[in-house]
Amino acid sequence: MILADKIIDLRKKAGLSQEELAEQLGVSRQAVSKWEGAQSTPDLERIIKLSQIFGVSTDYLVKDEIEAPAVTEPVKTTDLPEEAAPELRRVSMEEANSFLAANEKRSVRTAAGVALCILAAVPAILLDGSNMFDSKVNDTIGAVMLFLLIAGAVALFIVSGMTMKPYEYLDHECIDTEYGVSGMVKDRQSKFNPNHIRDIVVGVIICVLACLPPIILDAGSDGYLAGNLAPALMFIAAAAGVFLLVRTSIVSGGFKKLLEEDSYARSKKDQRSDSASSSKAMTVYWSLITAAYLGYSFITFDWGRSWIIWPVAAVLCEPVAIIARSVAKKS
Repeated sequence: MILADKIIDLRKKAGLSQEELAEQLGVSRQAVSKWEGAQSTPDLERIIKLSQIFGVSTDYLVKDEIEAPAVTEPVKTTDLPEEAAPELRRVSMEEANSFLAANEKRSVRTAAGVALCILAAVPAILLDGSNMFDSKVNDTIGAVMLFLLIAGAVALFIVSGMTMKPYEYLDHECIDTEYGVSGMVKDRQSKFNPNHIRDIVVGVIICVLACLPPIILDAGSDGYLAGNLAPALMFIAAAAGVFLLVRTSIVSGGFKKLLEEDSYARSKKDQRSDSASSSKAMTVYWSLITAAYLGYSFITFDWGRSWIIWPVAAVLCEPVAIIARSVAKKS
């Protein structure tokens, strides 16, 4: 048995999580995870501390041929009472791979749904003022296309949510991955990072450049090109940029969930209950913004200016979320 397997075996027998063992050793949980994944080995000082914590000899830890632990003192468990020790959800290699595959599909569906919501206004913009049909028929076709695209987006959101339901525990439960899972996830994360950075940069650039068509066409022409084609091109470019940003962010978030990094760290998972009410508030908020956008646009048919609602809503989003969280805490 190698050192990595011995640490896993002794830690489980001691009733310690990776985080608890890390605290006793004065290292990070990621360091313990690397030891157990055979990606690195503890130094001599940590070997001695491990032998003291687990009550085994240092020879047992460092010599692979010694299979039975030479106990030097009773095995320590934890200073917490037994009922206070956190329960960890075990994640197997098969389940981790299944989650990453499902999350990859979710990233495409969700990003496509968001893009469809942005593109929903394009048919109405292009048909408004065109000579294809009379104005009433153009308005009707534009409205039908808008709601069909939004319906398609909603369907994608529903399918994505149902597909990821078995993995919702990763958002709020502390996990303990089986041997090799952490190493596999980190390897896939490191391979994906260059693509993640590329998609973030390209997505942001496309979103910034989306404002160019109205500026260029408005300066060089008038009529249909400036009033209809320019805003339509702006929405199409914005949809492409947002698609890249949403897709790559979801894929990257999947790796962080399994590694319990950043916003999915254990300390932050305890705060998930507070953020649940904030998420509901955001759902209501963006539903109202969408209703306001569609209502104003269809009443005035001023699609060239109504898009301003979205950047204003994005600026106000964070203050609304902060207010929602403070209200939730008080209640």
